[in-house]
Amino acid sequence: MNGETAGEAPSLEVRNLVKHFPILGGLLQRQVGTVRALDGVSFSIRRGETLGVVGESGCGKSTVGKTVLKLLDPTSGEILLGGTDVTYFSQRAMWPHRRRIQTVFQDPYSSLNPRLTAGTIVGEPLENFGIATGAEREERVARLFERVGLRPESMRRYTHEFSGGQRQRLGIAKALAVNPDVIVADEPVSALDVSVRAQVLNLLIDLQEEYRLAYLMISHDLAVVRHISHRIAVMYLGRIVELADKRSLFTMPLHPYTEALLAAAPVPDPKRRSGRRMIIQGDVPSPATPPPGCHFHTRCPYALPVCRAEVPPLIEVAPSHRVACLRRPAGAEPVPLTPTV
Repeated sequence: MNGETAGEAPSLEVRNLVKHFPILGGLLQRQVGTVRALDGVSFSIRRGETLGVVGESGCGKSTVGKTVLKLLDPTSGEILLGGTDVTYFSQRAMWPHRRRIQTVFQDPYSSLNPRLTAGTIVGEPLENFGIATGAEREERVARLFERVGLRPESMRRYTHEFSGGQRQRLGIAKALAVNPDVIVADEPVSALDVSVRAQVLNLLIDLQEEYRLAYLMISHDLAVVRHISHRIAVMYLGRIVELADKRSLFTMPLHPYTEALLAAAPVPDPKRRSGRRMIIQGDVPSPATPPPGCHFHTRCPYALPVCRAEVPPLIEVAPSHRVACLRRPAGAEPVPLTPTV
């Protein structure tokens, strides 16, 4: 699927990643609580592979992206780039590794400097990392423009002269400039018109096949991750509750939260919608005071008494299909769940 070499280290590997934010209060601004944004997240991405991360707002998706990019320092856990542990690297020690992991931001309007020309924006990383300057840089930037579907003569234009889709192509060209191994794409098409989204997603797929890039695709849109991802991780309140290949996840979801997410997704043809539809009751608990045991038990129609006390581990219950649910023991046949009375 991804053309990986036997024994090759994953392009990105995360082990038991934890990120807590302090809550400060009072006159002296002392810590009065903790926001548990990430609570033990683990995954890996091989070259040429896309891992989609989905979940409700506040589940920790963007925090995962910012932490693996080292924009946030993790509370604990490990982050490995190509087998190198960069978890606690200082800014100076991290600098040579920054070119290995780049990002495509959500908003193509605010993520580009309006004072610089498009060519300067895309060529800036080449100078920062000492890859190319002068005429060589101009030549590389022109090739990047052509590769992402922009005309080289538009290098002299400013960002306000581009459409939203063209600006996102600029962001992609900038990320590609330093030949990265991993690209973190945080909602890369959510700010674009529907007619443009498929164009940008197909461009990302073509670039992945050409350069064997590893993508961490963060999105709330199930249609987006289904189109571009090889595997999908479903997050809820700082934890991965299900991790599986795309086909398995959409045909046989094993976690109640995944089942509810898929049921809530709109289907354009009403004849194709099943009569059975699961609707989650209640609101997402606060990450400052998460429920004990399984974080989802307060909203789960299948919850057992043990779910309120024990944290379910993320275990493999079917080939390449892992789920964190105490009602899904290892080796059990994946059958539809029945709500408790």
